[in-house]
Amino acid sequence: MPHYENVPFEVPESWVWTTVNDIAKSILYGVSESAKSEGKYKLLRITDIQNNQVDWGTVPFTDFDENKVSSYILHDGDIVFARTGATVGKSYLIKGLSQMAIYASYLIRVQTFDLILPEYVKLFFESGYYWEQIKLSSVGIGQPNVNGTILGNLNIPIPPITEQYRIVAEIERWLSWIDIIENDKDDLENIIKQAKSKILDLAIHGKLVPQDPNDESAIELLKRINPDFTPCDNGHYPFDVPNGWYWCKLNDLCLFLSRGKSPKYSETDKTYPVFAQKCNLKEGGISLEQARFLDPSTVDKWDSKYKLQTGDVLVNSTGTGTVGRTRLFDESCLGKYPFVVPDSHVSVIRTFEEIRAEYVFAYMSSQLTQLYIEENLAGSTNQKELYIGVLENLNFPLPPLAEQQCIVQKIEELFSVLDNIQNALEV
Repeated sequence: MPHYENVPFEVPESWVWTTVNDIAKSILYGVSESAKSEGKYKLLRITDIQNNQVDWGTVPFTDFDENKVSSYILHDGDIVFARTGATVGKSYLIKGLSQMAIYASYLIRVQTFDLILPEYVKLFFESGYYWEQIKLSSVGIGQPNVNGTILGNLNIPIPPITEQYRIVAEIERWLSWIDIIENDKDDLENIIKQAKSKILDLAIHGKLVPQDPNDESAIELLKRINPDFTPCDNGHYPFDVPNGWYWCKLNDLCLFLSRGKSPKYSETDKTYPVFAQKCNLKEGGISLEQARFLDPSTVDKWDSKYKLQTGDVLVNSTGTGTVGRTRLFDESCLGKYPFVVPDSHVSVIRTFEEIRAEYVFAYMSSQLTQLYIEENLAGSTNQKELYIGVLENLNFPLPPLAEQQCIVQKIEELFSVLDNIQNALEV
């Protein structure tokens, strides 16, 4: 094997720079046979290779000329290489074969000499330097491809066989640790979600912060801020609340509780966003970039109460898989826009000023409320709907105002810690 004079980068003295051609006893295109539901041979295709794995149970069959098939039979240690399409350059190391298989024409098979460890070559085929060469060498604009000649001419650094074994073993050890970390990361993310849910559960049960008997009671608060409030105790509530709290209806807390309206949209003017279900992101937060925009000629037809305000709690009220998704609207959502209005698929919960919107949001986001919404949806399987009456009659455990403030502060404090952990996982 030649040692290059102008090497891509320096390697140890016992290594050598060479090409894929020089380490391969065979570089061969696959067959052009059609896939079948039955046949003598499995037919491996590019699409069967997903995330560096092959589910051989789903790989189709084919038949092939018995006089020629021996050249295309796959063996453990073969490396197949995607030569065209969006996945050009993707490779797979054949291992664990339990039945005879051949490979399709959009794949190239590389078989290495005995003193070249295929596991080492496969690791090279995943390296950054390999992908740099693929990018520079691939041809075609609409459909990039790499042929056998290009593949054979790729540069590859080769260590002695004993070192190849050591490299493969060490990388596999580190990759196994990475897999463990990734699995633990997923587990930790689930734990964080569960912890947030538990925090909200403790908050709405009055167990997150201590009660102060000197606080104005929730019922006195309601009498003071809502002239239309009429105390009513039906005795049928989800759980007992602490002294000073009061079970009321969500409607008792609200200045405005309504679905939005069906707007007339503008295709050109982008002044007045319309908040729709898709603005309420699955991964959290609000994105007005997802919004369509109101026809400016219709602005005067919208009552001012429909203009979203800081502290409005927004609830998706129709759709498949998104009903009940809840967000808190704040001034940061407005940005450059004079105002935002909700469409008819979104409900707006706007409480009296002396009710902490963040506490209302916490209760609406709790598992208890989400279950209540799910149990009271109307409509078909494909189009569920949350009627405004369901929200109006939602039982609401209201703490004294001072305790609402303490609860909100504690939730923010604990969520901040969990969010920092979450952010660290994403680095």
